[in-house]
Amino acid sequence: MSGGVNRVVLAYSGGLDTSVIMKWLIETYGCEVIAFSADIGQGDIEIDGIRKKALATGAKKVYIKDLREEFVRDFVFPMLRASSVYEGAYLLGTSIARPLIAKAQMEIAAKEKADAVSHGATGKGNDQVRFELAYYAMDPHIKVVAPWREWKMKGRADLVGYAKKHGIPVPVTKKKPYSSDRNLFHISFEGGILEDPWVEAPESMYVLSVSPEKAPDRAAYLEIGFESGNPVSVNGKRLSPARLLGLLNETGGGNGVGRLDMVENRYVGMKSRGVYETPGGTILHAARRAVESIAMDRELLHLRDSLSQKYSTLVYNGYWFSPERKALQALVDEATSGVTGTARIKLYKGGVTVVGRKAEQSLYHPDFATFEEDTVYNQKDAEGFIKINALRLKIKSMVERAAKAKPKKAAKKSPGAVKAARVQKGAAVSAKGGRR
Repeated sequence: MSGGVNRVVLAYSGGLDTSVIMKWLIETYGCEVIAFSADIGQGDIEIDGIRKKALATGAKKVYIKDLREEFVRDFVFPMLRASSVYEGAYLLGTSIARPLIAKAQMEIAAKEKADAVSHGATGKGNDQVRFELAYYAMDPHIKVVAPWREWKMKGRADLVGYAKKHGIPVPVTKKKPYSSDRNLFHISFEGGILEDPWVEAPESMYVLSVSPEKAPDRAAYLEIGFESGNPVSVNGKRLSPARLLGLLNETGGGNGVGRLDMVENRYVGMKSRGVYETPGGTILHAARRAVESIAMDRELLHLRDSLSQKYSTLVYNGYWFSPERKALQALVDEATSGVTGTARIKLYKGGVTVVGRKAEQSLYHPDFATFEEDTVYNQKDAEGFIKINALRLKIKSMVERAAKAKPKKAAKKSPGAVKAARVQKGAAVSAKGGRR
């Protein structure tokens, strides 16, 4: 199965799957494997351990890149500016990480003159699509090796057996009855015990947040500053994108914020249950919309929101590098360029409540909105405004009323019926004459 593969760059995490894949690539294709690990805020990445394990498993080289700031600045924040929420609930934490990993992987492939790239995504999920659409967008001629679609191994037990056979270290730990994926924006859980959508996720599963029941009994307040649609400060302190998100994760999680349990529609056609923790993202979404409410023109806000569903679907399905997503991004960035201000947020036992918002160029003016006497709005003007906007409704109502009032035409009788009626009428006249 050489297939012209001489050097492949593998998206490598150091876990069971990608460790087995590395050895399988070498054994199956007889190629060099270059391991690439992206630090996007997993929280438990051990750089030295990953490097040593990759080299011991057969990697020719190992690249480990810290992409945390780029991840938040160039991927998470643009997506948040689009107010992107998939199927009304999911903030797309896993989806938005894949194009960045693929981008960095392809940059290494170009640098190393590799003729193939590989990933550990299965043939049933969304990630295979996200990775490979990104690969092809950057190099239409790149060869992609997706082991889960090629090998005969069916599950974890097969992988453990393969690892032991080839001397690949397998951590001796109690297997979690679900799978998880973590980055700086969120952590997701799926599979195993979560496959029954009626069964509540166990409390022991959660990582980034305490349960709302155990959250502090006293509310926490945050003031989040925005410039051109992007968060730049918390409580007056300016922070880098990654540090800001990390702080909000910690504060939000400590107050039970950001949990989500949903059944979503995968791009490959099946429904899947996912449980998510996105404390910082939940806070930022609410805070940004608060500032937008006073800093964005009504029609501009409504136009952006009308496109948010399309944008979120593009991200979920893996079309980050598509021309349509880039075009939408240009519109979004122009629409949110004036979103500069501050939102005051109250966190309490899992709840996120906006309790204040302000902006230097606010479009909200008490003089216009007041119910008291004012000098900027003539209430009589509303009469003409209403009548003009009601014109089409009035016309429709007039047409319907006229149709109901119009007398119905008598149905045309057949010749036989007409003759019978005449005979009946003549008989009635004769009878009348007889009584005379």
